[in-house]
Amino acid sequence: GLAEAEFARLGGLHRNTFLNSPKLLDKTLRLKAMPRLRFAGQITGCEGYVESAAIGLLTGKFAAAERLGGPLTPPPPTTAFGALLGWIYSRAISGSSDENMLARFGVLLASGLIVGESLLGVLNAGLIVSTSNATPLALVDGGFVFAPSIGAGLFALIVAVSYIWVSRQAKA
Repeated sequence: GLAEAEFARLGGLHRNTFLNSPKLLDKTLRLKAMPRLRFAGQITGCEGYVESAAIGLLTGKFAAAERLGGPLTPPPPTTAFGALLGWIYSRAISGSSDENMLARFGVLLASGLIVGESLLGVLNAGLIVSTSNATPLALVDGGFVFAPSIGAGLFALIVAVSYIWVSRQAKA
């Protein structure tokens, strides 16, 4: 039986085969040598069922845009889809001892913003209902015309600082 079995590498049950996407594919997942051919899913180098499905959706979006004559614009890297696509092309973390963990930092940032916003929305709705006040967290009254600009600026600053921090963590 298995009495004499030895583990060659702990935690490795199987190994996926994938393309060297940064070298072989363009930013819209087309094969550089044959642009009419696109790739999606784990073969592109992403791991996981949800991630593979997301890359499949992006590939379909790019193919449809190309067929309809629309722009082939990749999503911004600050979105979950953009972070996934960027991860496929990122070489900055290759060879790192924590490569798998570091590869997920961009996705975690983007998905954290989405989940965080949703949770804050639920909390805000609870406050509105419990206080019977449409703006229970308002710091100024509705006549303060600069409030939206200040809020957007603070949000952009928080996203920029978070992005810089995540980038530094990935390179460390």
